[in-house]
Amino acid sequence: MAGIVAAGLVVALVPAWWCGRDADAWYRGDPGRVRGLAEEMVAFEAADDQRRAGGAGAIDGMRGLLAHQMTALGLAQVCLAHPEWRDRYAPVATRAATKSLRPEMRGPFTAAWHGEDAATVPDSPHGHAYLSYPALALGMARLVDPGFPPELAAVQDTMVASFERRLLAAPTALLETFPGEAYPTDVAAVAAAIAVHGRATGVDHSAVLAHWGRQVRAVQLDHATGLVWQRMGVDGRPHDARRASGTGLASYFAGFADRGLAEELADGFFRQEHSLFGFGAMHEYGGGADGPGDIDSGPLVLGISVSATAFALAPARAFGHRDVFTRIFRTTDLVGLPMRSGDRVRFTTGGAIGNALLLAFLTSGPEVAR
Repeated sequence: MAGIVAAGLVVALVPAWWCGRDADAWYRGDPGRVRGLAEEMVAFEAADDQRRAGGAGAIDGMRGLLAHQMTALGLAQVCLAHPEWRDRYAPVATRAATKSLRPEMRGPFTAAWHGEDAATVPDSPHGHAYLSYPALALGMARLVDPGFPPELAAVQDTMVASFERRLLAAPTALLETFPGEAYPTDVAAVAAAIAVHGRATGVDHSAVLAHWGRQVRAVQLDHATGLVWQRMGVDGRPHDARRASGTGLASYFAGFADRGLAEELADGFFRQEHSLFGFGAMHEYGGGADGPGDIDSGPLVLGISVSATAFALAPARAFGHRDVFTRIFRTTDLVGLPMRSGDRVRFTTGGAIGNALLLAFLTSGPEVAR
């Protein structure tokens, strides 16, 4: 009997200890670990440059957009936390942000809008909220890179001015990503891009950010669950359930623009956590709803979202939820299989996109919104 009890304790305690052995270091922003993952993304961008020069093998479309945008955000956050590393990482952040704006990254969106490319039609009446992703990446690179090119600054100025006009004109503060479909998460990225632009340039965007914050609370947030609606019409009618993946990523983006609102979203999001033997994961659907996994949530296993679980690292660290961060990190370690190679650290199963996301989320913190 004693042997069975001992074996049970080993099964219950040892995996959590092993997978959580680096959690505290990541939570504290240990320079060795942060720099290791940053170097992995520097290597990714260098390899991507070579693939593009060779004309084959580069990641494009939505996956490429996300990989380069999150690399730019993560490296810029590293520069904010470690100004002494700026010379190394800021130029790479600018390079990654520039790639996120390439036409081939927004091909699926341009096709959905029947060929209208919002990057070349800034006065379009349509929302094109997906452009917030490169706009935010450019803003963060601009914030940390003294050599940020003036021509890119002018592009970002135009994009932000266009978003500001559209958002102020939208009673619900919802802008379409695809025709007839608005995602509160993408609009949170719009607000983040506007806020970071103001931080980089000194331009006052307080009116539009206040309008966005009011409408998130009034229209986009379901107060019964604390989650945002995943998809909506610009009229404010939900087209999908209240879901953790959208809320978690919205909380991260909102942290650039309105930390009070970001923390509200995080509090609702953390209600979706399920834990077992010290491992934490996020259930996708709230309020008794259920549904399939998709490109936003990633695969669902018993209702648990792979994407939402990774997203939880950012608000947990940014808002001081060490216990949540530790549980979620254990799961990330278990599934992601981190590996060190020389001066680089990577999560083996995540690929370039997974590592870009984890760099952004594991380095998210209070310094982002200062």
